Amino acid sequence: MANEDPIIFVVDDDEAVRLSTEMLIKSMGLRVESFHSAAEFLEDFDPQQPGCVILDIRMPGMSGLELQQHLNEMKASIPIVFVTGHGDVPMAVKAMKAGAVDFIQKPFRDQELIDRVHAALDEDHEKREESAIVGEINTRIKALTSREFEVMGLVVEGKPNKEVAFDLGLSPRTVEIHRARVMHKMRAGSLADLVRMALRVRR
Repeated sequence: MANEDPIIFVVDDDEAVRLSTEMLIKSMGLRVESFHSAAEFLEDFDPQQPGCVILDIRMPGMSGLELQQHLNEMKASIPIVFVTGHGDVPMAVKAMKAGAVDFIQKPFRDQELIDRVHAALDEDHEKREESAIVGEINTRIKALTSREFEVMGLVVEGKPNKEVAFDLGLSPRTVEIHRARVMHKMRAGSLADLVRMALRVRR
């Protein structure tokens, strides 16, 4: 089971960098785990664990970019902050386009890394909250009958009951009953609530 407290994972083949980064993270009062290779990190990685990854872009074996690609294929949403050398900026830009939250150039100031870690943890928290909300909405949708689902789809498009009734070959009264059941099962206090839920799931 994943721990609810965030963990900062440091993945770097340079032992001196790894240890100094680990000490810095601990001084922030945060949990930290370090790994000397991408393969070692993947052996222990739990996608459910909140946190972020501080990742060296160039490493022997699996590179930082290859690890990022692997995590993307796993649909793991953990934020990545890349650590780069001066000549690696084009690679870092590529990493950002692939979803990394930030990159930082060596040598860096402690405060620079601290700021980026806090930003990454904030993003991870927001993503996980949103994922939990969407998961709850999907659970409610699954509780709808196929007819209720059809009615919901037309209602959130803004169609009035008479038009929904015509489209589905039902009486307006039957549509009203289905609509009331949809609102109840979806726990929607208003039509606007229902529309917001539908939009959230579609995103």
